[in-house]
Amino acid sequence: MRTTVTLDDDVAAAIERLRRERGLGVSEALNGLARAGLRVRRDPPPFRQGSVRIGLSVDVTNVAEAIEQLDGPAAR
Repeated sequence: MRTTVTLDDDVAAAIERLRRERGLGVSEALNGLARAGLRVRRDPPPFRQGSVRIGLSVDVTNVAEAIEQLDGPAAR
């Protein structure tokens, strides 16, 4: 496939460096860099649930009682 792309200066420099080191053509070097980038897998950081102390302690073993304590008796 033939297409036209505009390369940033750092990408063009990487392609040129790879061409010189390995004796490749521009297309071969670009394809090699693209494939290497596609192989890199970045795992997202592990999820961490944040919490904040609000100064109120609620026992949630009885949900109805907890709702009444937090929202008042009219919430039922």
